[in-house]
Parts: sequence; C-alpha cells; structure tokens
Amino acid sequence: MHELIVIGGGPAGLAAAIAAYEKGVRDILIIERDQKLGGILNQCIHNGFGLHYFKEELTGPEYAARFIEMIEKTTIKVLLDTMVLEVTENKEVHIVNKEQGYQILKSKALVFAMGCRERTRGAIGIAGSRPAGVFTAGTAQRYVNMEGYMVGKKVIILGSGDIGLIMARRMTLEGAEVLACVEVMPYSGGLTRNIVQCLDDYEIPLLLSHTITEIRGKSRVNQVVVSEVDENRQPVAGTEQIFDCDTILLSVGLIPENELSRDANLDLDSKTNGPFVFENMETSIPGIFACGNVVHVHDLVDFVTAESIKAGTSAASYILAQTSEPTNCLTIKNGAHVTYVVPQKIRDENIDRRTELFFRVNKVFDESQILIKSQGEILAKQKKAYIVPGEMEKIKLSKNVLEKVMNGELEICVEEVSKG
Repeated sequence: MHELIVIGGGPAGLAAAIAAYEKGVRDILIIERDQKLGGILNQCIHNGFGLHYFKEELTGPEYAARFIEMIEKTTIKVLLDTMVLEVTENKEVHIVNKEQGYQILKSKALVFAMGCRERTRGAIGIAGSRPAGVFTAGTAQRYVNMEGYMVGKKVIILGSGDIGLIMARRMTLEGAEVLACVEVMPYSGGLTRNIVQCLDDYEIPLLLSHTITEIRGKSRVNQVVVSEVDENRQPVAGTEQIFDCDTILLSVGLIPENELSRDANLDLDSKTNGPFVFENMETSIPGIFACGNVVHVHDLVDFVTAESIKAGTSAASYILAQTSEPTNCLTIKNGAHVTYVVPQKIRDENIDRRTELFFRVNKVFDESQILIKSQGEILAKQKKAYIVPGEMEKIKLSKNVLEKVMNGELEICVEEVSKG
C-alpha cells in the first residue's frame, strides 16, 4: 500500500509529486511508461518554457531537468518503462513492465497526470490514398529532435496548433521547404507568439478557412489538394490548389488521455474530454486527483505546473486527513461563446478563498467583456482587449462574488463590447 501514486512522469506528474512531498507525504510512487522522466518536454528543444514559473527562459528538457533534480533529492520512487493497464474505483493500479511483470498496486490517493495525445488522420477522415509521409506533428518532432531522422523535404502542415507551428519553424531550420500551414477555421489554433515567430518570421503562408481535401501518392505522398471551405467548413468547388510535397504534418488537435479515467468510472466532461474536477483538482471519486493536459489542454507548461502543484497539495491534504468530506458545491456552466470552464465545481466550504477559473472561447473577440452570471443576473464583469480560441483565458473570482451565486449555478459568458 502506497500513500500516493502519480500516474505520468511528465511536467504535471513531477510537479504534483514534489508538491505532495513538500506537504509531508513520504511514500510516493511515480509511474511513467517512457524510459525517462520529463514527458513531452524531452522533445521540445525550443525555448519559451519557464517564463512564469522560473522567471527565466528555458528549453523543454531544461524545464524538465529542474523538476527531475528536485525528485532526485527526495525519497520519491520512480518506475520507468512501466505501463498502467487499469485503475479501479478503489484505487488499485494494474501495471506491467519487463522487470517485475504484472503487478497490482494499492494507494490511499492517486494523481492522474497522463497528458494528452494527438488526433490522427483517421480521426479527421481525409480522402485520398494511404501513402507514407503522413505524420502527426508531435511524431515528427520526436523523430527530428530525439531520434535524429529528417521526415521530409517539402512539407504541408494541416492545422495551426502550437506543435504544428513550432514544427513549421523546426523543419525550415533543418533545411526543408514548408509550403504552407493550412487551417480549416477562420482563425489560428495556436498562440499568437508562435504564429509570429514560426510562420511570419520565415514567410510561411497561413491559409485560413482552407483544408486538405485529397492526398495523392502511392509509396510516398507526392501531392495534396487544398480547398477553401465555407462557413460550415465544407469545401468550396473551384477553389482547389495542388501542392507538390513529400510530407504532411497533422496538427489537428489534442485529446486528453483518459482511458484510465474511464476504467476508474470518473465523471468526464464532454467539452474537455477530461475529468470533472473540483477547485482543488479532485475528481468525482474522493482521493483521485487529476491535473495538466489529462484534464484540459494547456497552452503553457508553466500553467500545467501551477495546476499540478494544487493537485499534489490537495492529495497530500487528503492523505493526511486535513480535508473534510464534500458538501454542497457550486456548478460552473459554459455560457455564451465559452467552450469549457475548469474547474467545473467549487465546494461551498472553499469559497472563502479566491478561486481561479480557466476557459476557452469559440470565436475571435477584439474589445470584449467576460461576464459572471447567476440566474441571468450579472455578478461581475471584466473587460478584455483581445480574446482568441487558441489562447486559454483565466479569471479569478472572489468570495464576495461566489457568495452571491443563486441555486448553486454560476455561468461564464463572453460578449463583444459595442463601440460608440
């Protein structure tokens, strides 16, 4: 019986384990399926990490190394190259590796930090043949940055998520020609800084409201057909462009890795594809906590770290019996133009503290305002100069606002501010 098992040794799992250790929990086990700690950060060799948390600019491996060094100074145990097969509601963790074989471990509390995975070609159903040369952007990133393989020379990128934007720059720096970044939506799905630094600075065109409608090639991709799409994201006849290329990188969305969450019968949010969580990152099952991209996809690893510290601290409080059983809680609803909000629930006994909510919108806003409503009544508002779907937003709610909530429901909305 362990006090705490953390599933996932990426930035979320490392930060949660360290936070729990600092709160007095000593019997902690991190389980990681890869052969080293660090998760996705190990292949993110570009800089831009750590500006919020460490107040300096680091590469992904440097950011991970800071936490790995902290882990090495503690009694936290680590199982690498170990796959978690199943997690039960009573916190039994079924694992397998080549050293110990199949085992069932038990724990007082769990932290889910499994991260997310990429959508593939099969998930979006592009027509055409099935040649080699089609990669997810993250797979290409691992090949180029960690394995030392060049995946192609003439590249088209479908989707404008951050990994795709970063790989547009990376492929260019390695000598490939990136012909275009093609995005089906009328706006980019990535951070503004990545559009500027990875596309604009290298004169790579961003084709908004376009998509790939056909892939051509036998043994290897040799052409793609790109078409403009209408407001319903349907291809417009007569707008086809043909690009000669040998590689397609897909940056078409990330999905929280929640097969284990389903095994454990956690309540999942259909909007985030991650677990419903309370303000302390506890899930619908007491003693099971979740953090990072397994809950919702983050823009910055610094935000993952902050959220995971909260999960680890809360898990420690649960283990050390410093928390009470759940009582009444507020439910957070997605209002106008809001895709999702995390956390989805706030316990009544915790509204004496300021609560931070993260959310995303479904359209581009210039001058706008965030509205906090309950039963149609506006409780608070905050003006914003610019909000886009590709960047996560956050708002802090005070005790005064939360105490005004009626019938236990709070709604987050965004609306444009009329000019003049």
